[in-house]
Amino acid sequence: MQVEGVSFPEAVERLAAEAGLEVPVSSPEERAQEQRRAGLLEVMEAACAYYEKTLRSPMGKTALAYLQGRGLSDETIRRFRLGFAPPGNSIKTAIMSDAMPEALLAEGGLIRTPDDGRPAYDFFRDRVLFPIADARGRIIAFGGRTMGDGEPKYLNSPDTPLFDKRRTLYGLAQARSAAHDKKRILVTEGYMDVIALSQNGIAEAVAPLGTALSESHLALLWKVADEPYLCFDGDNAGQRAQARSAERALPLLAPERSLRFITLPPGEDPDSLVSTQGSQAMEELIAKSTPLDSIIWKLETAGRDFDTPERLAGLEKRLEDRALSIADRKVQFQYQSLFRQKLRDMINAARNPNGGGQGGGWNGGGRNGGGNFNRGGGNFGRGGRRNARGGASWEDRRAGTSLGGGPEQTSRSGPDILKKRHEQVLLAVILNHPDLLDMFAEDLAMVNVSNPKLDNLRQEILKVYALTENLDSEGLKTQLLNQGNSVILQSVLASDVYVHAGFARQDAAEDAVRAGFLQVLASHLAPARRAELEDARRLYVNEPTDENWKRFEKLKMDGPGSPGSEAPS
Repeated sequence: MQVEGVSFPEAVERLAAEAGLEVPVSSPEERAQEQRRAGLLEVMEAACAYYEKTLRSPMGKTALAYLQGRGLSDETIRRFRLGFAPPGNSIKTAIMSDAMPEALLAEGGLIRTPDDGRPAYDFFRDRVLFPIADARGRIIAFGGRTMGDGEPKYLNSPDTPLFDKRRTLYGLAQARSAAHDKKRILVTEGYMDVIALSQNGIAEAVAPLGTALSESHLALLWKVADEPYLCFDGDNAGQRAQARSAERALPLLAPERSLRFITLPPGEDPDSLVSTQGSQAMEELIAKSTPLDSIIWKLETAGRDFDTPERLAGLEKRLEDRALSIADRKVQFQYQSLFRQKLRDMINAARNPNGGGQGGGWNGGGRNGGGNFNRGGGNFGRGGRRNARGGASWEDRRAGTSLGGGPEQTSRSGPDILKKRHEQVLLAVILNHPDLLDMFAEDLAMVNVSNPKLDNLRQEILKVYALTENLDSEGLKTQLLNQGNSVILQSVLASDVYVHAGFARQDAAEDAVRAGFLQVLASHLAPARRAELEDARRLYVNEPTDENWKRFEKLKMDGPGSPGSEAPS
């Protein structure tokens, strides 16, 4: 596992094979399936050996010259087991036997049997062949390339019990050891890119097989490296593939699981780049790779103008939707914060194109001054410690309104009321002491608030925090009021809420505020942390790697109630 970067089950299987032992299989059905797979693997290995031999025979002279003309050395050709499928129908004659009947060759995708009763014929004919291996290096399929103008230029084996192109990466077996050593893996578009990079010292490269990068591909990549590098061709098709991959990956992101993107010069692919400029040119592009968040930002902003409030609001909505598509709440929160920071920078740049003064821009005003992009005090407020529009303060705005019972009171009793009260207390502390968000904003984003109106207030608080610098209680409440949250604010800041949690008051001592907040936050985080711990346990049971064990142990040490223990009653 340490030397080759393989998973625990794979390590067991390899050692068992070397020792001449069988890994126990639990059911007769599984044993039958394994025997069937073993037979197919023997067929594919025999076919690979035949195609390799044919490449070195007189029949393969032209194919060998083609590969050498592409700059491949004999050692590279042998390492990737490249071969040649001659014209005609020779594979049955070459490998078919009682142990490898025609039906098994057909099941492995080596021959096709016409529906009209004609004899079976070879699937690959007059093509250079690239054997496709599974993660353990066993041949499971082939890719064939014409040497002339024939179509299709590339042809992969059909899906078989061994081969699913949406779950297979070309070159993974050869790349995994190097990827383990270098802590990185590169994804290219084709066979020759992988082979050329390997020949030039970048052995940690793989490629999908004629399909867009799938969720299964990403899962395979993340088993090898935390941030795979995607390197698509420098043409329009390559840029479209880059965009599709970014969008496909976004919902699947997790802490320390992302992608980086390598941008090639126009007209170049990895094969042509390293063949003409050497591996150093590729290393320089790797060093300048782009993170996934920048790709998403570019997708939403490139070629567009944001010179009106409405256009900017549309951009904000699209970016918010992108972030919300991320299943992991922690990563989702980080993307929301990052996109809002970029929006702030865009607004400031538009207001102050020369970097000076505070007066210009769409609606006047500066970073913490009087103006505001959304006239009604919306998400782009810059009120800070002052009322941004010079209007009444929070205290003045709520004067004369009775907060005693609050309009959100309900006749419900028992656990529901207690749960709602805890949620109100949590938000009351934040409203009166928003400086806590500097340390606990991510934790607040993880909290599952059951009351829809309170949960909406939680999200609005996080938005205002992300978009406003030097935020204090007065500025936070004012912006939330301007967004139409007066009713829910009254319920959260009602006097009966403070009866249960005096530490939530604005004038409470700092130590009491922090201690009380940690307790109530812990009670809200406990269910999510327990679920996260259970997910980590299941992951380790299904895939008992060192990495999964460390994650499970860390979550156990953190405890289900971190960062505190029990909530106040």
